Amino acid sequence: PAARPIDPDTPLRGTEARLFAIEGLAGPEAVRYDPDADVYLISNFGAEDDPEANDGFITRASAEDGSIETLRWAVGDESRPLQEPRGMAFAGDTLWIADARGVHAFARYGGAQLRFVDLTGMEPGFLNDVAVGPDGGVYLTDTVRSRLLRLSGDSAIIVAEGEALGNPNGVTYEPSTGAFVLVPWEGGGDSLRAWHPVFRTLTVRARSPGGRFDGVEVLDGRLVVASQADSALHWVGTERGVPFQKVPGPPADIAVDTRRGHIAVPYIALDRVDVFPGPPGS
Repeated sequence: PAARPIDPDTPLRGTEARLFAIEGLAGPEAVRYDPDADVYLISNFGAEDDPEANDGFITRASAEDGSIETLRWAVGDESRPLQEPRGMAFAGDTLWIADARGVHAFARYGGAQLRFVDLTGMEPGFLNDVAVGPDGGVYLTDTVRSRLLRLSGDSAIIVAEGEALGNPNGVTYEPSTGAFVLVPWEGGGDSLRAWHPVFRTLTVRARSPGGRFDGVEVLDGRLVVASQADSALHWVGTERGVPFQKVPGPPADIAVDTRRGHIAVPYIALDRVDVFPGPPGS
């Protein structure tokens, strides 16, 4: 469905609206919902601050009640470990995961590692979120270098870069516009960008108060965006967004449970993921 306007008087819910929490994690940075298995996959930085500790992992948890099914469902292997894993996206039966050095491909069913694309030769600043286009192309953001990359063979190409991107953090494909929505981390103010893969154009998709945006997802034709500036989730329509859910810490890369309309919110510092109801009117 096409995006619709958002009621500017949308009430801001308090943290008591939380449905349940997923605990026992280690620096959870991103969540991805798998509708086929009805589970959340959670990328954990690991207990150590150093990416070279190679202690990152992916947790698999029930989307119904948050119970952990497998704490270390995917860990990589000795030659291709997960180093502070981050954003994730599905391309068919493959789960793509960004980390400090590049992008890993894991089997959606079973969690076996299939491939690793080493991007250290591009001197990345901070590889962050992953999105898949309608053609199966895998895109990812480099927040520090203010780039949008597309995987190509054993490397990647830069499809957009520069200050106009606003140091993009989260990215998602929006079917109604045929564009990738990029949310700025810094230097981008309150403007969510839209980059069109066919026309190679960059425009302002919408504006929302706050800033230091992290995760972004599509829900019922609108966008849900996590803001670390106000520790809130924002509901974004055609041109503007409003905060609708307060969260107890800086939110990272969120996920949308498309079966129930719930939103999973990870907090790196709290070692926890909270699950909240969807926005009013969703």
